[in-house]
Amino acid sequence: MQASLPLLCLPCAGASATMYLRWRRALPRWIEVVPVELPGRGGRLGESFVDHFDRMVAQLCAEHEGVLRGRYALFGHSMGALLAWGMAQRQQQLGRPLPGALIVSGSAAPSQRDPDRFLDKTDDAALIADLRKQGGTPDELFDSPELLRMTLDTLGADYRLCRSFVPGHAAPLPVPLHVLAGRQDDIAPWRMQAWAEETAHARFTLDWFEGGHFFIRQHETQVLAALARHLAPAMVAEVAGGVDAARALA
Repeated sequence: MQASLPLLCLPCAGASATMYLRWRRALPRWIEVVPVELPGRGGRLGESFVDHFDRMVAQLCAEHEGVLRGRYALFGHSMGALLAWGMAQRQQQLGRPLPGALIVSGSAAPSQRDPDRFLDKTDDAALIADLRKQGGTPDELFDSPELLRMTLDTLGADYRLCRSFVPGHAAPLPVPLHVLAGRQDDIAPWRMQAWAEETAHARFTLDWFEGGHFFIRQHETQVLAALARHLAPAMVAEVAGGVDAARALA
């Protein structure tokens, strides 16, 4: 049996785990994509939303404790990036195994988040305007009252979660940290570069892609190639011996 590296993928605000299902077929076989479903959407539609950052992080770590006991990696886009970082921080604080790599996308560093980003995103009109501004939402959704209602409810809860985040004095993580960013995103480049302060590991990268906030969809092939490249060292560390490593990465 070939070895594999579980990659827990955290969704962006308003989205479900389905945003990562395609990656299971597109990434190399040695990367085991684990789309993380948050309460209140997708397969967990009947559950209540969790709209507080610390509670959500604690719940996610508890729900995925089995995976987090061994070798794994974390990825998150936008809100998912903040959650992935939070999970790694909680693992560190509890003295539990850390990810072989943390990959964050489309999100300012925790210490440099814009405190005003979500202040006025509290009613339907503001949420719809933000959806249209960010792009990545199919036009058909806006024409379906039922789907739009579900999306706005989810987005509203996720924005409350983001507003609940309070920057602290978390210690840098001793893990490789890789940042993906869109050149046309409205996040200032210095807020992306600030992720370098979140790692004590020598391996830090910042990759820029053409596109806006959802460059991971616009340039999926290039993004997935970057993911595989950054995860390869973590996989090699898991496999004993150069021959076995080469087979696992084939």
